[in-house]
Amino acid sequence: MSLSKLSATLLLGMSGWAFAAAAQAEPLHLTILHYNDMDRMEAENGRGGFAKLMAVLKDEVSRGDRTVLLTHGGDAISPSLLSGFDHGAHIIDLINETPTAIFVPGNHEFDFGPEVAKQRLSEAKFPVVASNVLENGRIIEGAVETYTMDVGDITLGFIGLTTPDTVHLASADGVEFAPVLETTARLAEKLRNDGADLVIALAHVDIGDDMDLIRQGAVDVILAGHDHNLMTFYDGKTAFVESSSQANYVTALDLTIEQVDDEIVWSPAFRTLDTAAYEPDPEMAAKVQQYLDRLSAELDIEIGKTETALDSRRATVRGGEAAIGNLIADAIREAVGADIAITNGGGIRADREYAPGTVLTRRDIQSELPFGNKTVKLEVTGRQIREALEIGFSQAEENAGRFPHVSGMTVTVDLSQPPMNRVKEILVGGVPLDDGKTYTLATNDYMAEGGDGYSALVGSPNLIDPAAANFMSSQVIDYIERHGTVAPKVEGRIVMQ
Repeated sequence: MSLSKLSATLLLGMSGWAFAAAAQAEPLHLTILHYNDMDRMEAENGRGGFAKLMAVLKDEVSRGDRTVLLTHGGDAISPSLLSGFDHGAHIIDLINETPTAIFVPGNHEFDFGPEVAKQRLSEAKFPVVASNVLENGRIIEGAVETYTMDVGDITLGFIGLTTPDTVHLASADGVEFAPVLETTARLAEKLRNDGADLVIALAHVDIGDDMDLIRQGAVDVILAGHDHNLMTFYDGKTAFVESSSQANYVTALDLTIEQVDDEIVWSPAFRTLDTAAYEPDPEMAAKVQQYLDRLSAELDIEIGKTETALDSRRATVRGGEAAIGNLIADAIREAVGADIAITNGGGIRADREYAPGTVLTRRDIQSELPFGNKTVKLEVTGRQIREALEIGFSQAEENAGRFPHVSGMTVTVDLSQPPMNRVKEILVGGVPLDDGKTYTLATNDYMAEGGDGYSALVGSPNLIDPAAANFMSSQVIDYIERHGTVAPKVEGRIVMQ
């Protein structure tokens, strides 16, 4: 089935049910196929990617006994290899090739700033609902506050929620994110007053906010993202779905909806669809391959070798000193000639291991540093460095992305102490940090602007003209090429008690 025929089939399925409902008042059988947090184009280890996603969708539609809606829970344009070159334009193009019924922006939609976010949203051929995302007091350009959709005789009302933490997690200067619960309560009531039979929240928020939404009970269905959980839940009132990430799994929420007297009655059932069980859709696979070929020409170039093991798995780079974190911090410090360097573990993204002797490529480094961040050289006091490191270790037990990797210094931390009182000793070049002294710090522009909570760095003089700043990924590539062979290791730069 071609993509154009698939879209037509979806619409015909909806119209066909409307005819049957008018004639027989039969229940509506609606399947919502939900995916979220998908920036990877291709399958990995037999799962995920757009060709697998399309295969799942076509299989569900082919059954012909219900209406099928495809929904996206946010985080698309970043971080990915190709997004470092085109700021996520390829992902929007691929989503446009699917009949995605509705999308909510995630925090990663703002990784390249609000202007890029608005450009990508303007390219979308699918509805974008961003109920709490405001610029100059209005819903951000390219999105709507709420969205309604008629499926037969049933009206679905959609709310879109983006985590307010986006102001710390991305580069969203000038964008405001209204409180989640207040926004939901107000708009759910409005949608119901305007005739919505079911209210559905696309919620790209953390699991704590998800649970608050369930307890609030203002919406009927929550289609979630952000935490990468593979999770379904129903408490008798609110149905909840989150589908891992990368379309490795797609969750089917089967809703039976009927009118009993003057009341709409509905019930959910859940199916977790493992995309490893599906053959890739050939038409979508060909589209993806075009982008992969373009990427290979840029990235499949050898740059050097690592003599030691490297581990960029999420728990490693967000939980302690890591050899790859040391490599990156050393590279940016050397590139700009700074006294010290700090970079955040959340910016290291490939989530993989490299055995000793691995030949590294541009692709490897771009995979690890996909955000397009540039290195800055800040003039900071010792007191600012101490505060920045306290921030970095303040959520260590939560594996937060702010966990710091350092160069040019050693830090002793006591995690049994409360946040912002954990750093016990800092040595710069073997000498205790002087709170009153001025140091030069290499870091990334995201952190320098307060990203990941690094408020201590905001406003520090930048000794590099922003127009002349270089990409971190390029500096790490240059560092490895220059040395030929690298041997980073965990060496006691961060001592956690």
